[in-house]
Amino acid sequence: MHRKLVFTLALAAACSMVPAQAAALTPTEQRIVAEVRAWSGDAIALLERSARINSGTMNLPGVRAVGAVFAREFEALGFRTAWLDMPPAMRRAGHLVAVRDGKRGKRLLLLGHLDTVFEADAPGPLWERDGAADDARGQGVGDMKGGNVVVVAALRALQRAGALDDTRITVMFTGDEEDAGEPRSVSRRDMVELAKRSDIALGFEGTVTDGGQATATVGRRATASFDLEVKARQGHSQGVFGPGGYGAVYEAARILDSFRREVVEPGLSFNPGVILGGTMVAYDEAKGGGTAAGKTNVIANTVTVKSDLRYLDYAQRDRAQARMRAIVAQSLPGASATITFRDSYPPMAVTPGNLKLLDVYSQASSDAGLGTIAALPATARGAGDIQFVAPYIDSLDGLGASGSGAHSPAERVELASIERAAIRTALLIYRLTR
Repeated sequence: MHRKLVFTLALAAACSMVPAQAAALTPTEQRIVAEVRAWSGDAIALLERSARINSGTMNLPGVRAVGAVFAREFEALGFRTAWLDMPPAMRRAGHLVAVRDGKRGKRLLLLGHLDTVFEADAPGPLWERDGAADDARGQGVGDMKGGNVVVVAALRALQRAGALDDTRITVMFTGDEEDAGEPRSVSRRDMVELAKRSDIALGFEGTVTDGGQATATVGRRATASFDLEVKARQGHSQGVFGPGGYGAVYEAARILDSFRREVVEPGLSFNPGVILGGTMVAYDEAKGGGTAAGKTNVIANTVTVKSDLRYLDYAQRDRAQARMRAIVAQSLPGASATITFRDSYPPMAVTPGNLKLLDVYSQASSDAGLGTIAALPATARGAGDIQFVAPYIDSLDGLGASGSGAHSPAERVELASIERAAIRTALLIYRLTR
């Protein structure tokens, strides 16, 4: 059969599958949807090719190999690609960047990542189909090789529909999202610079569905930490409630429980994940653990606490830190303490611009007959790359594939969700670049 006739028949069949609710789509948008649907089998094949390559963050050749798979896809769509190496001392593979220059519409920055949490010796299959459930199980299939495929499928549909010409789109797939290289001022420098030359950032971490309602992410809490160091007079346990003081363990308990009771706001959380106390304490930052020794008849002189800290915005951070410092200063007799704070990922604040983006995305989804999109609470997601660019430009995340079991040997992706996400994304990009 002639190739043109095959394409025409496939396009007509795909158009017939567009739900009746899609009447709000223009003819060009209807073709974009048809192109996504027509390529769905190839999209799954692309996911399988990338998933069969282990790309744990520390498997540098594997990360680069997955980058090469996606670079070929972008080059076929007319993008210029480049690999950004990191300094060797950082022990990170680097990042893939693909650029398409133009003059029309918003300047878009699309974010994904090539690495997974599964290093080369991790248990679990690289790729395994479950035909009955229309799922695939594998390392990073949802987080986030499925999201990367959504990007390619959406851009390909736009290109086939003649809607990619003269657009201004940059794609950045990082090689170390799961364990960002230090210093982050280096590992995320290029991302920030690209953001400053863009108008909008779209992130393709997995779509979260809540009770059947698809969501997108308009805010993420910052990640930070605090170190609490407590010192006290060492002495015989018989005098623990006397003039000599209560010891370091009681002082640490007072401080942490006061934090729990008094430093309370919606969206604010802290988790003392490690606590070591006694007369001899040693903590190894690199290993994330340590040792403690003491005797029950000796008042402990030292406690070390390592805690996570998450907040919605810098104003909330500053309020929390001020209250924590005041609590720490109210020492029990014979004890003293210091607290130090460290920021990690900046907050993705819920802004009017982000909410407007969500409205455009939700409308595109609704027009395609895929339902509306709700805002996911900022407390429902962990840290992500989009937080480094959100302070500079309007941002929306969670546009990728749906699945379950992320970061576990049971990680799965719902294969049909790739098509849905690609349709929504392609329509969103089309409307933003008109």
